[in-house]
Amino acid sequence: MRHLRRIVVFVRRKVVLFNELWRHSLQFRVTVSTLALSSAVVFVLGMVLQNQITDRLLETKQNAAIAQTRAVVETAASELVGVGTESSEAMTARLKNALKKISSTTTSQDGAGSAAGTFEPVLVAGGRDQSSTPAAAGPYDRVPVRLRQFVETEQVSYLMHTVTEPDGGKTTYLIVGAPVTTMINPLQLYLLYPLTSEQNTVSTVQNTLLVGGLVLLLLLAGITNLVTRQVVRPVRQAAAAAEGFAGGDLDQRLAVLGEDDLAKLAVSYNEMAASIQRQIRQLEDFGGLQRRFTSDVSHELRTPLTTVRMAADVLHASREQFPAGLARSTELLVDELDRFEALLGDLLEISRLDAGVEELSAELIDVRPIATRAVEQVRVIAGNAGSSVELILRNLLANAVDHSEGNPVVLTLAVNETAVAITVRDRGVGLRPGEAELVFNRFWRADPSRNRRTGGTGLGLAISQEDARLHGGVLDAWGETGHGACFRLVLPRQQDTPMGESPLVLPPPDHKPTDPHGSSSGLLEVRPAPDAILAEPEEVGR
Repeated sequence: MRHLRRIVVFVRRKVVLFNELWRHSLQFRVTVSTLALSSAVVFVLGMVLQNQITDRLLETKQNAAIAQTRAVVETAASELVGVGTESSEAMTARLKNALKKISSTTTSQDGAGSAAGTFEPVLVAGGRDQSSTPAAAGPYDRVPVRLRQFVETEQVSYLMHTVTEPDGGKTTYLIVGAPVTTMINPLQLYLLYPLTSEQNTVSTVQNTLLVGGLVLLLLLAGITNLVTRQVVRPVRQAAAAAEGFAGGDLDQRLAVLGEDDLAKLAVSYNEMAASIQRQIRQLEDFGGLQRRFTSDVSHELRTPLTTVRMAADVLHASREQFPAGLARSTELLVDELDRFEALLGDLLEISRLDAGVEELSAELIDVRPIATRAVEQVRVIAGNAGSSVELILRNLLANAVDHSEGNPVVLTLAVNETAVAITVRDRGVGLRPGEAELVFNRFWRADPSRNRRTGGTGLGLAISQEDARLHGGVLDAWGETGHGACFRLVLPRQQDTPMGESPLVLPPPDHKPTDPHGSSSGLLEVRPAPDAILAEPEEVGR
């Protein structure tokens, strides 16, 4: 059993290796396919050639044996003239003398004997109508009964028959039988022609075909491998160049050799790569100009905004001294300045993220207090008292409150061995098909005319997604029209460690229509997932 298990494991490994090569190597697939088809062709061709050669050998042997048998019948008839009234012993003696004469006399005048080869003669006196045992000379026991029956009815017949020798070996004979009709008593002549030489010839042909077929298959495999290699090598070079190009090496090009189809492919690839490189350079330059413009404008707006803010604060502080209309204008001015400052802060953060100058300082921290503080802050938002807090979680909760339609907003925190996940689930208007990817676009809103409680700038989710990416995590969304939406933040527990699977799934398990008579407006709940770490403090990597 131990050896059997080892054999099974070995075969399984080889099968897995073969599958890997078959799926990943075009050269291997073409070579194996060609070898398999060539093996079938060589096998069929070998069988046809072997059958043709065997049939031709047997046909030649049969014709020569029948001709030689007819000549031997004449010799036997001349030697046994007048035999018919002797006793059984005398008849047997006459038959043996006739066999000696047949064996020592040349029986063919046209060379048929040399073509038929050597033989063992058998003479039998007596027919099927006789009740006594017939007199026989020669190995009569080697003649099969079926052949005797035909010859005893005065028919020239032949049959191939295999005889087991005393030493255990087996010999195949071509046995030709013919009646001798010139005698008073029925007489039959049988000549046993060994087919040993023909079998050796067939074996030699088989071995030759087998060795030739194997050599031919090896040559075909080598030729196919070389030809396929000439085609596959440029394809592999093109794949490597494309991979390097996709990895950021925009100077990758293919060598152009000759003027064949592969050379045309290389030229087309190089032209495509050059065109893409130019466009990427243009986009990079344009993006750099855009980012620099946004950053410069944002910084330049800081000074006049500070001046306007100071003046607005002075006016706002003295609004009670102004007429009602002027006081209201002062309040609107301060509110819009708050929105403008928030937008300016978001633009500055977006410009820093685009420029790649944001750096993280890793430290050990417990996520639960952050989630709790975010909930407390959003309770104020839910009560129409907004405040600007730079926290990913806070952005998600603020969006959930805006779109909850008075239904509960549920925050769920869970952790596994490699990742921390937080979901914010609302049961509001939800998202239409395709909007789950658009919500992270800058300044995108599902309904621009929608009444918002927090007065967002349209950059919060884009900033949140970039912050998640900087932390080595991912932020994604799910939603259905009328069934609400769910945003999921997944972060690794340790820096530079793969996250693995998220402990929370999307879509959420409770993505069913909510009861229209549900909870009261603005209600916030914090729920742990089944495996959440809310019982004991635990530090996770930020």
